[in-house]
Amino acid sequence: MADQKKNVTGPDERLSYEQARAELASVVERLEAGGTSLEESLALWERGERLAEVCQHWLDGARERIDAARQARESA
Repeated sequence: MADQKKNVTGPDERLSYEQARAELASVVERLEAGGTSLEESLALWERGERLAEVCQHWLDGARERIDAARQARESA
């Protein structure tokens, strides 16, 4: 599964998990509310996809740290 991890690069990589999640929630809220043009909706969708990748990157990193800590504890 680690081989499938996407490389998150650019300004978004500096967002914390909490920042990315909060902005993603805002994007979803705006999309669900409707009333935006097709172009704006597409831009919001694309932003949401990038934010979801940032969140997944953080979650994958946390999982790796947990797994490493468990392995270290079991090895000791």
